[in-house]
Amino acid sequence: MGGNKKRKRKEEVKVKCKYSENSPDFTHLASLYPSFQPFLHYSSRHNYPTIDWTDFNATRELTRVLLLHHHSLNWWIPDGQLCPTVPNRSNYIYWVADLLSSDIIPNTISNGGKVRGFDIGTGANCIYPLLGAALMGWSFVGSDVTDVAIEWAEKNVNSNPQFSELIEIRKVESNESTFCVEELHSEKPVQSRTEINLCESINTEVEPLPSLPLDSHILENKNYRGPTILLGVVRDDEKFDFCMCNPPFFESLEEAGLNPKTSCGGTSKEMVCPGGEKAFITRIIEDSTELKHQFRWFTSMIGRKTNLKYLTSKLWEVGVTIVKTTEFVQGRTSRWGLAWSFLPPIQKSSISLPEKKSNISFLVEDLPSQHGAFNVLEAIKSYFSLYGLSCTLNPSSFTVDVLASKDYCDSILKNELPIINKSINCQPSGETSNGSSLNSSADRLGLRISVFQQSRRTLLVKGSLQDRNSPLSGAFSVIFQKLEEALRNKFYTKLA
Repeated sequence: MGGNKKRKRKEEVKVKCKYSENSPDFTHLASLYPSFQPFLHYSSRHNYPTIDWTDFNATRELTRVLLLHHHSLNWWIPDGQLCPTVPNRSNYIYWVADLLSSDIIPNTISNGGKVRGFDIGTGANCIYPLLGAALMGWSFVGSDVTDVAIEWAEKNVNSNPQFSELIEIRKVESNESTFCVEELHSEKPVQSRTEINLCESINTEVEPLPSLPLDSHILENKNYRGPTILLGVVRDDEKFDFCMCNPPFFESLEEAGLNPKTSCGGTSKEMVCPGGEKAFITRIIEDSTELKHQFRWFTSMIGRKTNLKYLTSKLWEVGVTIVKTTEFVQGRTSRWGLAWSFLPPIQKSSISLPEKKSNISFLVEDLPSQHGAFNVLEAIKSYFSLYGLSCTLNPSSFTVDVLASKDYCDSILKNELPIINKSINCQPSGETSNGSSLNSSADRLGLRISVFQQSRRTLLVKGSLQDRNSPLSGAFSVIFQKLEEALRNKFYTKLA
């Protein structure tokens, strides 16, 4: 048992992404880079510096200066190509680094001591190979299917000669006999009222729209039928430590066009495929069964939490030995990471041990139109206040900090929580704070409840345990479950 505890503590020591706790300082960046200054303005509501996220030129310039300022990377993409956000992509890189440094599976891939990765769909931006090389010194193969993506990815690599030897850009030959929805459309950027994108400053999850007017037998087939992904691209004699992917999230151009709030560009091939991200990642899973001995880890980003359950089940079906998931939260954005391997775990006994979670979340769906994220925040604060717990609501970060007493934790674990004949309300209590901190101790449990807008009527409620080693931490999941039940009763919503 002592060995397991020691290993657990080792895994908890992780390198933090520079953006994980502090967002980029826009004012400072504008003072250093005059080209960014014209895009900066101050929010009339909170008086903090921001940019117009519906302006592609603004989001592209922000990405350019962040890569230059923090990573000494020269970078550019032409109009219409997908413009990535640096903080969220950096979080993904650091998560992969945590996987590689853990002792979950053996290091059977020998690349002379150097880490080698494969970026599926690197795009014109080539963001993952560039960040991976700059942050970690990793080497990469980046693949893509379009001539524009290949041309600009190579330009971005060649603009950074200090890393050019670490990155290879590989063209994926498109099979003309296969059908893919985006082939019915031009390679112009996806547009609606404004250019539509996957910019992570504001996360949106959209409901499926009616099918495109295509042949019914094609529409019924949700399997991926586009160009090859890994099989036929990865060579027989190649070994990789990992692959990573930012898949096309949407099933149709109409669905992609539902996001009028942000504009980071994106062509149809970058954003759309039949079956959306579920079908695309399923194909990666299928390919991984053929390449199980050539990769230590297979990973992908996921835009919809609802797809995690299906994809995880699919992984166990194909015989993986380990599955890992994570949540990437940056600002008001949530994405999820999925990782799997076919290698045998180093300590099989550790798989059966329950994992103490420090983050739990659930979705509030079909929220009545008269209620929004702030109403849910107020309801959360009211719920805990009814039981006499110390609560601090922070409207700027959409969080509620809660300090639960030992008596409360003991009562909830024994299922002896007193019933209070009061309903939680959404009326502002006037007790708010703009910069709270949790000071949990042996007799108190500190929690932070955050609310994230997923789409117009869908919210993500996330609970964070402030001290994982607290003797009261066992009550965390039960407390959060009770909160979920209370919100269900309050808003009469479907929770998932």
